[in-house]
This record gives sequence, structure tokens and C-alpha cells, in this order.
Amino acid sequence: MNNNNSILLIDPTFDPATASACNLLVKVGLDSFSYAILNKETNQVSAVFDEQECENGAQKFAERLKTDSYLTLPYQDVKVAVHTQNAIAVPNDLYNEDSLNAHTQFFTEAPVGDLYTQTQHHFGFTTVFSLPKTTNETLTSFTDGKKYSQHAGLLALAEKINETALLLDFSVGSFNALYIQNQQVVFQQCYEIDNQDEFNYYVLLMINQLDINTKETNLQLSGIIHEGDDKYNCLLKYFSKADFIAASNNLDKQILDDMPAHYYSSLLALDQCV
Repeated sequence: MNNNNSILLIDPTFDPATASACNLLVKVGLDSFSYAILNKETNQVSAVFDEQECENGAQKFAERLKTDSYLTLPYQDVKVAVHTQNAIAVPNDLYNEDSLNAHTQFFTEAPVGDLYTQTQHHFGFTTVFSLPKTTNETLTSFTDGKKYSQHAGLLALAEKINETALLLDFSVGSFNALYIQNQQVVFQQCYEIDNQDEFNYYVLLMINQLDINTKETNLQLSGIIHEGDDKYNCLLKYFSKADFIAASNNLDKQILDDMPAHYYSSLLALDQCV
């Protein structure tokens, strides 16, 4: 990371003229913004940008669009996952695409702009969501891009896990939590954390309210967390062990060789979303 809490890793052989053979993956977090460029012909990660500790991830996305030429190349496919307070998971047997507006009564805020949906075939529900005003305006530049809610990458990673598991995906100042049991999503939430005491509080809150058996629950970690740091040690007070989720093994991730393998797992997993 540089002094601006951002990093750009790029393959020196990447040619912007090959963008039509590449996918752009964008993750707009509560306090972070990142993207990756994947060459679909070679399965190579050609570039990764990440900025942490943003005052507002959606605003940072808007700013980068004005200055970062890599974001506006003519890609084969664009997938954007966005943090939003306005999201609800509807079981597929209750979902009716003609009644989307009925679900907005459960949103935290009045929706602005379009409503979006993301079907989770594996877990049997459909997420209905709207985007924050800033992001909704910004995404006019991505009219052909696919929009997803913030947990999309984490849900894609969870599809490969067969046991009871708690997945935590970290930025510097927040984390997304996903709890699965019997191949069903029991809980998903995003928490903003200012200090270690707050993190400890939310961990205990999840354990107690969800009645998590910490001895039999598989704890899976991704994002900005390290073995032995304060968050990791806090988790080991309650769980017997913690495993890191590495990005898909079929990708050529040479540009990430000097980075922890779990840093960008949920970002790269967006490529698995349909």
C-alpha cells in the first residue's frame, strides 16, 4: 500500500487493446474500493487495484472512473458488487419478479433508482436490492455491466463449502459475515468496526444470537486479515482454528505472488457469479 492506502498491481505485458477478451470485476465496499482485470483466454489476473480506508467506497469508485483509464476499457464482461443497506433475501418459492416493489418495505432506506435482483441457485433464494444514490449515478457508465450485492463474491466462495461455516471477509475498517448451515444461508451482514473492542462485540453477538457451535463451525477468512494480528487472535479466543480462503486455483495469479493468497479471494470470486 502507498501513502494513499492504495495499490495497483499490473502485469507489464498487459495490453489494453486485449480488453475485449477480459472481464472487469469491481467491488465497492463500505470503506474500500477494488477491481481486477481477468484475461478469460489465458485465465490470467492481469491487474488488481485496491484502496482501503476510504471515507466512502462508492464515492471513491466515482472518483476513479474520472481518472483511471483501465476502468473504461471495452471489456467482454463487467461485474460490479456494491455495498448497500437496501437488500433482502427472498426464498425462491416466494419470489415473484412482478412484485419487486413489495420487498422495498423491508429496506433500510427508500430506494433510489432501479431495483436489481441476484438469484442464488445454489442456496435457493433471490436477493432484491437497490444501490446507494452515488453508486447508482456512477454506474450509468456501466450500463451493460452486471450488478450484484456486496456478498456476491463471498456467496460464490461458500458454494464450495459443505459443512457448517462462518465466512468473514475483511477490509481495514469493516467485515462481511456469512453463516451457512446445511447448505443454507442462515445469516449475512456487514459490520463497520472502529476498534478491537467493537470487533470482539460483533463476534460475540453473532455467536450468541445465531447459537454458533464454535467447536464444530468451520471458520473461513478472506480479505485484509493476517495470522497473528489482533482480529485473528480475537477469533481464536472463541474458535479452535481459522482457515484462509485462497482465490481460485485455476487462475494465473503471478502478479499477486507477493501478496497473501486470501487478500482478493472475494473480489476474484465475482467472476463465478452469473
